Parts: sequence; structure tokens; C-alpha cells
Amino acid sequence: MEKKLTKTKKTGRISREKNRASQADVRKQTKKKKEAAGEKSLFLQDYTLIFIVLFLLAFGLVLLYSTSSYVGMTNYGDSAYFLKRQLRFTLGGLVLMTGIAFIPYRWWRFLAVPAFMASIALILLIIKYGLEANGAKRWLSIGFISLQPSEAAKVAIIICTAFIIEKIGRRRLQSFIGFLLPMIPAAIIAVMLLKITNNMSSALIILAIAFGMLFVSCPDYKRFVVIAVLGAVGCITLILYIVRAADKGSLGFRGGRILVWLNPQAYAGDTGFQTIQALYAIGSGGIFGKGLGQSVQKLIVPEAQNDMIFSIICEEIGLFGAIAIMLLFILLIWRFIMVAGNATDLYGALIVTGVVTHIAVQAILNIAVVTNSIPNTGVTLPFISYGGSSLFFLLAEIGMVLSVARTSNKAAIEREEAERKQEKDSLKYAGSTYE
Repeated sequence: MEKKLTKTKKTGRISREKNRASQADVRKQTKKKKEAAGEKSLFLQDYTLIFIVLFLLAFGLVLLYSTSSYVGMTNYGDSAYFLKRQLRFTLGGLVLMTGIAFIPYRWWRFLAVPAFMASIALILLIIKYGLEANGAKRWLSIGFISLQPSEAAKVAIIICTAFIIEKIGRRRLQSFIGFLLPMIPAAIIAVMLLKITNNMSSALIILAIAFGMLFVSCPDYKRFVVIAVLGAVGCITLILYIVRAADKGSLGFRGGRILVWLNPQAYAGDTGFQTIQALYAIGSGGIFGKGLGQSVQKLIVPEAQNDMIFSIICEEIGLFGAIAIMLLFILLIWRFIMVAGNATDLYGALIVTGVVTHIAVQAILNIAVVTNSIPNTGVTLPFISYGGSSLFFLLAEIGMVLSVARTSNKAAIEREEAERKQEKDSLKYAGSTYE
């Protein structure tokens, strides 16, 4: 009897040790799976999005050199002057984009208010320390680079507006106060840009960013229809007022831009010169263009490497190349929408919505200005036009989008692992063999 009890105790001890060992193995395997999932999430980025951005950057550098080589040689004695400067900002922006892509996007919630206050401070610094270029005082000199505070303000508005909407909640947006509250930071920045820098285009883009984020998050779309109708009526009324005021000679420079838009030939020797020459470039390109570096209008169009680079694209690679660029922007917007749709929370979806609104509105405005579909606003073409601070902050925004995509991929991997574990447990419970 004693031998039997001893044998039973030994068997029980061995069984317990085996259970502990098996549990330890399970814990190790679970830990390895989590580490593997974490490693996968670092590399499972949205490669389609990355490829489109890199292609636009590379194409922009090629077109920038082709467009600006003559001006660079004439004014600075170096045909690659603008290319070298843009390349430095491109490489720096790519490093920044990569770093931000691996920062959890939820951390930006804690920087919402500081970023908003910093953007206000930068705009105020223009009053005393601003640099004037092309008749506009919109830049700050920081060390060896010049910074345009309006570009930093766009990033700050995306972070801040997303934070406010998340705090308010979608249901409270249906109230009048809740609907207006997310627009307050954008309105403050827009008014400051108008009063201090006289930069209406950036003010409109900032308002459009906040409005786009509000439109996506608000469950009631009826009020947006009313706003759209009122806005259209207001624009038509403004145009009619300016046309009537033209006879009295009481127009400012913005009213003059509308008159140039309505009849650029009448101002071809003055304020309509840039628009007319850009249209000549578009028309002379034909379907397949004259070829890279063969543009003639780049020697005539003022600031061709900035606002009017799309006209040189049309001249050198024709309608085919222009449509290809527009399709790339459409693909980029589509990838943004996919990332926003797969975001794990509202804040991530709003971050992506703000970025896609910024890029879409700016690209549409630039192409519309070059083709004289709207009055001249001085907006650059994203990733392609010359402009260091604009490109730098655009790539920072892309980094935030990639951070949202990385988090979504990690969540998808964890869900897949959980589903596999649940299936394995159910098969074990049923007495089946799981391989």
C-alpha cells in the first residue's frame, strides 16, 4: 500500500512538472508570436503610399531642374542651384517622415495645444523678424534655413482639430456650439495669416483642412449642403460686385486678380502676363509634349519653378504627362482614404483626413490656377513645386499617416493571431487535431 502511495505521489509530481513545463513553453511561444507580430508591424507599411510619394518626389526633382536650370544659371551662376536646395530639404524631410512613422500617433494628442500655441507664436514673430520676398513678408530665418510659419500652422491645425473633435465626440457635433468649436483654432490662424502676412491662400487651405475633418466626423450632412449653397451664392455675389466695382476703379489687388481671371488678355502686359504665358505653355505642349528640357516658356513664365510648374509639365511632357500626374494624386488620395478607413480609432482617422484634405485642396487649387479655372492664389503643387518648408512639413504629415497605417497593420496582425488561437482552442475542445 505504501509503495502504491509513493508511486502515485511520484506520478503526480511528474505530471505537475510536465504541466509547468508545458505552460512555460506556451508562454514562450506566445511571447515569440507577439515579438514577431511587433517586428512585422514595423515593416508592414503601406508600400503603395510610400511608392507614390517617392515617385512624386523624384519626378518633382527632375522637373524642378528642367524648369529652373536657366534661372539658376542666370541669377546664381549654378544651373542646379534650386535642385540642390530642394534635394537637401527632400532628404531631411524623408528622414523626418521615417522617424515620425515609428512614433505612435496617439502621442500627438499631448502636443495639440502646444503646437497650436507655437504656430501662433511663429506667425507673430513675422511682425518683427519676418523676411520679405517677392513683395510678401511671410518667412522667418532660423539658422541657415528660412521657414514659412503658415506651413507649420497646417500641421498644427491637423493635430489640434483632431484632438478637439475626439474630445467633443461625434454626437455633440450636431449641436450648434459643438459644430463651431473645432473651427475656432483654424479661424484664429486664418485671421492672423490674413492680417499679418496677407496670405489668403494659406488661410483658405487651413480653413478647408478643419472643415474637411469636421465634415467627415459630423453625422449630420444636411447643414453642409446649406453651407455649400450659401458659399456658392456668396462667391457669385462677390464676383458680380467686383465686376461692377471695376468700372469705378475702387478695387484692391485681389479684385484685380478676379478681373484678370475673367479676361486675362486684357491684362496681358501687366498682372495677366503670368497667366497668359502659362496658358501658352499648356497649349504648346500638345499630347506628348516637347520633351524634358525643351520648354521655351520656362524662360518667360515668372516663378515657373514655384506656382506655375504644372504649366511646364504640360509643355515638356504634354497632356499625357499632366494626366499621369493627376492620376498619381488621385491614387495617393485613395490610399489615404484606405488608411483612414482602417484606422483603429477616430483620432487616427481624423489625422489622415486632415492630411488628405490638405494635399487634395492644394493640388486642386494649383492646377486650377495654372489652367485659369480660378483666380491666381499663389499655391504650390505638393511634392513637385520648389519650396523647402512646404515639402518638409508635407513629408512630416506623410509620416503621421504612415504611423496610423503601421498601427492598423499591427492591430490586424494581433486580430489574426487571436482568431487563429480561438480556432485552435475550439478544435481542441471538439477533440480534433489542429495542425
